[in-house]
Amino acid sequence: MAGTTLPTPHDYRFAPAFAVRLVGLSLVALALVMFAGTAVVALASINADVLVVLLGVGVGGVFWLGWWLRNRAYVLRAEDDGYVVGPVRGAGVKRARWSEVSQAATTTVHDIDCLVLHLQDGRSTTIPVEALALDREQFVREMQRRLRAGQGHRPLG
Repeated sequence: MAGTTLPTPHDYRFAPAFAVRLVGLSLVALALVMFAGTAVVALASINADVLVVLLGVGVGGVFWLGWWLRNRAYVLRAEDDGYVVGPVRGAGVKRARWSEVSQAATTTVHDIDCLVLHLQDGRSTTIPVEALALDREQFVREMQRRLRAGQGHRPLG
């Protein structure tokens, strides 16, 4: 398998547990919005049908978020010439060419296992491996192969 080329573009998607956590947070947010909406309706003597519309839109939004996380969102998109980081907070550089990467290293940031791609200009990209729907070791091996292919088989520092 080491000699086979990896498919590009390739999306490394969110782990199901991570997606469920985000959907759960959106449900809590919806509950808070409904609580505030109920208070506004009660105090301002607004028609209670507004709450039904608010709930419908909110539930639709939660379902859409779940669908998007499952089918469209990605942590990292690997392309032929580089990578793009999806909606990951604190990732650093969100887009770079493979040729700009000087070193790849694994580390722990705030008790989260991460892969850090160090760029030649001193900047870096941090990818939380826990957020991926892929085994950590497999992801690191694939990234090493992508880096070697993207750098013309130059050794990585």
